Amino acid sequence: MAGIVSFGAYIPYNRLDRKLIRQEYGGAVPKGEKAVANFDEDSLTMAVAAALDCAQGFDSSTLDRVYYATTSPPYEEKGSSAVIAGTLDMGKDVKTMDVVGSLRSGSSSMIAALDAAEKGERVMVAISDKRRGAANGQFENILGDGAAAFIFGNTDVIAEVLGVHSISVEFTDTWRSENFRYLRNWEERFCTTQAYTPFTTEAGLKVMEKTGLKPADFAKVVVYGFKERDGQKVIRKLGFSPEQLQSNFIDQIGNTGAACAPMALVAALEEAQPQDKILFINYGEGSDAIVFQVTDAILKLSPRRGVRGHINTKKSEMTYGKYLIWKEMIETEPLRRPPLVRPSLPDRYRNQKKILGFYGSKCTECGTPQFPASRVCIHCKAIDKYEEYRFYGKKGIIATYTVDYLAATPDPPTIMAVVDYEGGGRFVCLMTDCDPDKVRVGMEVELSFRKLFTQDGLVTYFWKAIPPR
Repeated sequence: MAGIVSFGAYIPYNRLDRKLIRQEYGGAVPKGEKAVANFDEDSLTMAVAAALDCAQGFDSSTLDRVYYATTSPPYEEKGSSAVIAGTLDMGKDVKTMDVVGSLRSGSSSMIAALDAAEKGERVMVAISDKRRGAANGQFENILGDGAAAFIFGNTDVIAEVLGVHSISVEFTDTWRSENFRYLRNWEERFCTTQAYTPFTTEAGLKVMEKTGLKPADFAKVVVYGFKERDGQKVIRKLGFSPEQLQSNFIDQIGNTGAACAPMALVAALEEAQPQDKILFINYGEGSDAIVFQVTDAILKLSPRRGVRGHINTKKSEMTYGKYLIWKEMIETEPLRRPPLVRPSLPDRYRNQKKILGFYGSKCTECGTPQFPASRVCIHCKAIDKYEEYRFYGKKGIIATYTVDYLAATPDPPTIMAVVDYEGGGRFVCLMTDCDPDKVRVGMEVELSFRKLFTQDGLVTYFWKAIPPR
């Protein structure tokens, strides 16, 4: 039977203590922290990170489809799922799809992936959100950033799907139109009593009716909730006990939008045992409910970072001012530099394997790897004697580095590193999400797909180095 073959997740390294919001504006704020994407991260880079985590131990070239689900895509008009396929080193014949605009984008993609899996295909679903709430408002207090990813298939399934039920209702509670930068919402009590609770309850009851299961049959139930306590109201109506509810981690990382319930599902799978049943319920203009049963194959799945590997790996020193800058919520003084030049689109097209797959070259005469690829071998000087060579996944060690406090950046200082790779090859790159006082020669680093800059509405993505998490 078709179901989940693998899972992964990503939570940004940086966290904002919510008490800093209270210090600025007063009033009540939720306890805990919220995960904040770095200035060089967006929903796409987080989706890539979750997808790479999910794909550990799998040959990505065997995947047939890639779905990217979000309410906060980097472009209003331009697909991004092909970028994820490129970072996974997939071929041109892969089918890609962006599913955007709804909190149910993630669960809708999961159901579509299940349909394809039942026909024998393998599908990567990457779900990510980086939403923005206006200052001194409920959304600013609650929202966090994060991503989840799943591979669906019909072989080596770790959690098979026993039943699915969806309901779709036109209902407006939270929205962001084309001309709005920030989320809007209607009166909370009306939305909860007339939509959220009845829709999620109905979907949950219907899918249990279809599968013939009762609340006592389930190890965990995952329910989307805007706030941490929202799911409790739903499970009481469904007949579950409070202990069965899987946390959405809103007190620790915030509400991650379309990725909120999927990330909770990842957390449930991380602790699941064979034969455990999990009820998954998502919300947004209706509700999707899916019943999973964990199989013995989960015991053979290699470890991955997932939610629990990221949640306590963090830096909680962010100031509220830096948060506003990273979220582009305040205007700062322009840099005293010449304006950036838009990247060459033909060059980006010709060098996709370098930019996305992190490919260089390897000399076929002497075996020397080089990045970027070169027609002339740096060692034996052979000309046009090379083959493609992927550096991603190779062990990297810092050979030397510099810490620059004068370079313009939203997150000073700028750290530039020279990384030597096991087996040969050298990469000069920026570092991110690191403590400059802890960077040292000989330090192991790994790659993270990030934004370099944006000009003329075009985002330039490339790889940076980060310390191992």
